[in-house]
Amino acid sequence: MVPKKMEIKPAGYFDFTVYPLEGVWDINEATKKHFSGTINKKDLVYQLMIRQPDFVDEHLYCEMLNLVRQKKPNPLLNQVEFKSISDGKCIQMLHLGPFENESVSFDAMESFAQSAGHTRLSKVHREIYLSDTRKVAPEKLKTVLRFQVS
Repeated sequence: MVPKKMEIKPAGYFDFTVYPLEGVWDINEATKKHFSGTINKKDLVYQLMIRQPDFVDEHLYCEMLNLVRQKKPNPLLNQVEFKSISDGKCIQMLHLGPFENESVSFDAMESFAQSAGHTRLSKVHREIYLSDTRKVAPEKLKTVLRFQVS
């Protein structure tokens, strides 16, 4: 997140590889009210994010965002936010294969949760995309799936 030419590095800085894209997925409010057990893709809502190293704080984020705005203005930059997120108690699994088959992994995760005495809190879930969909065949995609449990 810090330009290579920047002379002053933040405390704790280290060179790093950009973390994978993550998405938090849910269903829209109308669908929640009339949920029938099946989800239509048009009813999904999501937030996309990329984890940042620990040395990135709100101050550094604001500095870098201002630099980007000066170099490459884009109206979508107004939607970018810096947040700290804690998922709490979760169950996660590596899903192998196309996104369309994730329900099989979610079923296995829910069965595991029940056998361990936990309950899935909601249909909200996180996906961490370990594969590049432009370079990897759908049957070889790797996606970490995670949801909160009680």
